[in-house]
Order: sequence, then structure tokens, then C-alpha cells
Amino acid sequence: MHNWLLPEYIEDMLPAQALRFERTRRQLLDWFHACGYQLVVPPLLEYLPSLLSGTGRDMDLKTFKVVDQLSGRLMGLRADITPQAARIDAHLLNRQGVVRLCYAGSVLHALPDGQMQTREPLQIGAELFGHGGIESDVEIQRLMIEALRLAGIESMQLDLGHVAIFQSLLEHAGVSSELEADLFRAMQGKDIPALAELTASLDAVPRDALRLLPTLYGGAEVLDEAQRRLPDYPEIRKALDDLRIIGAQVQGGVHSLCFDLAELRGYHYHSGVVFAAYAAGWAHAVAVGGRYDEVGKTFGRSRPATGFSMDLRALIAALPTPPLPKAILAPYVQDAALQDKIGTLRAQGEVVVVELPGHETSREELNYDRVLAPLDGGWAVVEVS
Repeated sequence: MHNWLLPEYIEDMLPAQALRFERTRRQLLDWFHACGYQLVVPPLLEYLPSLLSGTGRDMDLKTFKVVDQLSGRLMGLRADITPQAARIDAHLLNRQGVVRLCYAGSVLHALPDGQMQTREPLQIGAELFGHGGIESDVEIQRLMIEALRLAGIESMQLDLGHVAIFQSLLEHAGVSSELEADLFRAMQGKDIPALAELTASLDAVPRDALRLLPTLYGGAEVLDEAQRRLPDYPEIRKALDDLRIIGAQVQGGVHSLCFDLAELRGYHYHSGVVFAAYAAGWAHAVAVGGRYDEVGKTFGRSRPATGFSMDLRALIAALPTPPLPKAILAPYVQDAALQDKIGTLRAQGEVVVVELPGHETSREELNYDRVLAPLDGGWAVVEVS
């Protein structure tokens, strides 16, 4: 086996794609900054309990685990930056009001999320702490929609769901934790025959409602149908009202808005509205998010929170990659005027490559279409044919 082969689902990013990635990353972070979101850079490695606090077993299965040679304690390579942002808000910043944070960095997954998906996503996102109203849900979703547009996605579909609907039905049915796990898997797969079998022993009202949830997918009419056919539990009534209000305020920014009342993405730590954005050309959601009000409790402060994240590597991979910008070739000459000219051109955003002596490189390799040539006692940019 060749030593230079990379592990499965791990890959390099070559110059043209890497340049697009970096430019997009900067553009999105500038957008978050303009909206009041402050950048944080959490460590790649933490003690395991901190990384897994509040995220449930989903992250446990995804997390690479190592032993710290200094302390002997078990550590993990982060699989998600969101819990780290919650820790920073609750433990380090410890502010009383609303806190807006953003981040960008690599995460590592012990197992890929799906076929042909990387185990090293480049996660970028934003989190809003300290506000429990739907106004912050709307703000986060609008922030995500504009971020996707800046990244190059002009037309997208937004799916909205609410985990409180499923949670309310389970609580009223009094299901065991084992049955809850089975129902969750069946609901995520929209496996109607499995749901019928799993709910056979439940009371009629929650049984029929759980079987109905996978069919409640579509436009605003889905909420009206849910209002008619789901039990009139207070939690469900409020969840449907929240979805109506949020949908009305974000639908103008997307090509299509759908409601999916069986969507339980991040069920083990989300506590309210969940959402996912889809676009043509991507097999999976291009961005996901939701409300997770209880995660900060582990760090000493139970703060309301909502946020979103996306894998910038996957996003860029499916977009057309523009060619690298053409460079200007400069000779290797010890001349003050030439050095000033090179500095001026680089400050203007031009790529200037100095041709090193004794090193023959083709025009294609240096990727240049102009040269710096002496002219009238100075130096000028000259096109090459």
C-alpha cells in the first residue's frame, strides 16, 4: 500500500477549488460580521465530555476519540462546532443579553454522513444565543438564505419542521425510551409500514397522529391539514402557529417553501424549529439548522439558542470552479523601480510571479498572460500573445 494514499472519504483541495473556497469563506464571514455576528475559533481537540455535552448519541458515533498523553483523559476531534460555540457563550463570554457568534473550520467524522460524502467537512455557520422568540429563528434563516446566495446558489428550497410536534405525541402516548428510538428511526425514514407496527399498542389519538406525520409534507396547506387532523395539544398548536409566522416571513427569500412535520434532524438536541435548505445539483441539504435551547445547560447556563451551519467543501464542489486568475510575470532583476511596480500591482489585486533565475517554467505552469518589461526608463505591463 502506498504511504501517500489518503484515507477513505478524505481528499485534498487543489488550487482553483481552494481559491474559490477561501474567497467564499471570507465573503460569508464578512457577511456575518456585517450582521453583528462575532467570529470565534474553537480548538479542533477537546475533552470528550465537553464535545458531546447536549448533543446526544449522534455526535458520539461521529467523533474520533484519542487518549491525551499528558492527562490520560479521553479526548475527541470535534465533529460539530455548534456545541463549542454554546460552550463559549455559556462559560467564557457569560453575557446576559443576546450573543451572536460565527465560525469556520474543519470538523472530522469517524463515519461519513452518506455515500460519497467527506469525513472532513469544512463547517461554516452562525449561532444566536439568549433569545427564545421566533424573531431569532427568522433572523438566522434569513442569514442562511443570503449566505447561500453569496456562495453562488440563486434558487433554493427551504424545508421547515418542528420537533415539538413529535415530542408532544410521544409524551402524551407515554412511550418508553426504547420505543422512542425505534419511532424516531422510522419517522426519519418515513417508513409508514414500520410506524404502523410500532404504534399498534398505543392509544388511538397519538397512534393515528404518529402515523399521519410522514404524510404532512408540502406547502402552507399542510399546516391547515395538521391543525384539523392532529390532536389539539397546546405544544402542537404553538408549533404550528410558529411555523406559520416563520414561513410567512422567510418565503420571499427562497424559490420554494415546504413544511415537513416528520423532519427530526438533530432530534436528540434540537428543541423547536428545524430547517434545511436544498438546491438543484446537490443530493443532500446544502445548509441545516434549528433551535437547541437546552445545550448550554451542561456548561452551567441554560440559554435559548438557534443557528445554522453548512459544509463549504461540499457546497463548493458542486459549483462550477472558475479558472485561476492569470498572473503577470516579472523578471528577476535587482531594480528599485521594478520592486515598486511589483508592490503596486500586488496591492491592486494582481498576481505577480517573479521568474527565478536558472529555473525554466512553461507559461502554462506559471499561468501568466502578461509580463513586466522595461519601457521609457521604467517598467510596464505588456500583453503576451
